[in-house]
Amino acid sequence: MPQQLVVTAIGADRTGLVSRLARLVTDCNCNIVDSRMAIFGNEFTFIMLLSGDAVAISRIEHLLPGLGYELDLLTMTKRTSAQPTTAVSAHYVLEYTGKDKVGTLGAIATLLANHQVYIGALRTETLTDATTQQLLNHCTMTVQLPQGVQVDIIKQEVSALLEQLQLTGSFEAQL
Repeated sequence: MPQQLVVTAIGADRTGLVSRLARLVTDCNCNIVDSRMAIFGNEFTFIMLLSGDAVAISRIEHLLPGLGYELDLLTMTKRTSAQPTTAVSAHYVLEYTGKDKVGTLGAIATLLANHQVYIGALRTETLTDATTQQLLNHCTMTVQLPQGVQVDIIKQEVSALLEQLQLTGSFEAQL
């Protein structure tokens, strides 16, 4: 029965890091189920969900710290299991842009949590407005609405909160 392992690696960005990490995964006979990579400042960040049998997962847990040391990466692993499927009525994308302010994401995430809306993916970035040179925050999140939730109420509350926070955005069904 396949097991799953979350692997995170963080360190100074340079060419070849993904290649070396992916090679270790292959050498340990694991499969990359999902992965994300981003550069934050000068730091490389990589997270993978791996699957494999018990021997393969144990092997990568044993070998990863050595490779991390060699590549000067902070690495971390955590065993996990497949995410159970839940009854979802719809997938939506919430996107907003506005002046970069403390607490914006927290306010929006709290509203969603109060409605039991699950955030499946999230990306935020700070941009500079070309005209005003003002810092803007842009966020895109993919959310899952549980069955039985009243979509119109959530849409109204999201719109009201975006307006209150002086953000422009949308909350639309994902195709």
